Amino acid sequence: MIKNRLIMAAAAAGIAFATPQAATAQSAWPIVNGDYVEVGMIKVEDGHALDYANFLASQWRKSSDFSKAQGWITDYQIWYNTHPRDGEGDIYLVTWFPKMATPAEDEAREAAYSKHMAMTEAQMQAGSAQRAEYRKNVGSMLFRVQSFRK
Repeated sequence: MIKNRLIMAAAAAGIAFATPQAATAQSAWPIVNGDYVEVGMIKVEDGHALDYANFLASQWRKSSDFSKAQGWITDYQIWYNTHPRDGEGDIYLVTWFPKMATPAEDEAREAAYSKHMAMTEAQMQAGSAQRAEYRKNVGSMLFRVQSFRK
């Protein structure tokens, strides 16, 4: 008998907790999540704008086009900061992507990327070190696009 009362009390509590959740599920949040947007802020040393532009137009573009073709990103752009304030980047590299990669996806992407770029990790690191002589990553941000529910 005590056991039956405990079961009935548990069932009643379950119904009591389920009712507000059912009501909440019926009312839709008016905004939905979209792509992530990553923004890299780059400061380029005086006299090296062409050097960095050549890198962006070659290696960075090749990498980004490959990532987009694979579906890893949905878009990418270069934004130039016409009036940078002290400490702000001159160039903003903006990339949209639909979801975060899992660790296994990251490893598969790195292997595919290295093969596509025909570069070893050591070569990629050396290239980054060379660019560090005239450009500096002064920050980055990660946003999430929000859209109104239809």
